[in-house]
Amino acid sequence: MLALDFRGYGKSHGPGDSDPMDAPLHLDVLAAVRYLRKTAKSVSVVGGSMGAGAAGDASIASRPGEIDRLVLLGGAPNGPAEKLKSATLFIVARDDASGDGPRLPRIQAQYEKAPEPKALIVLDGSAHAQFLFQTDQGERVMREILHFLSAK
Repeated sequence: MLALDFRGYGKSHGPGDSDPMDAPLHLDVLAAVRYLRKTAKSVSVVGGSMGAGAAGDASIASRPGEIDRLVLLGGAPNGPAEKLKSATLFIVARDDASGDGPRLPRIQAQYEKAPEPKALIVLDGSAHAQFLFQTDQGERVMREILHFLSAK
């Protein structure tokens, strides 16, 4: 397991120091994937919120087979979902919203464009991304992720 400190966040520096939303965060994910691929037989990526966008974009930019499975919590790729190269699980709360409005319509639209294999789980409530684990559905979220990541 490897957790990322995206550029411009925490103690890291680089493009995005002034505005992390403009940083090419998917390149951080790809660098981590390629590092892990040196010794791992398979690599899956779990991303929440902004990290879900970065993870999805990393799958789009990856070489075929580089990212085996992708879990997106409360987010979707920023790029065209039809170009995802990984089996993808989308998880979102029905009433999750940002300042731009509900997240579900955009996530559902990206899910519909994503290639198979894919799955979409829409949960009750409004918890966003990693905060899903702090709800009464947290155990289900973990169970669904583990089932998806361990599927053949």
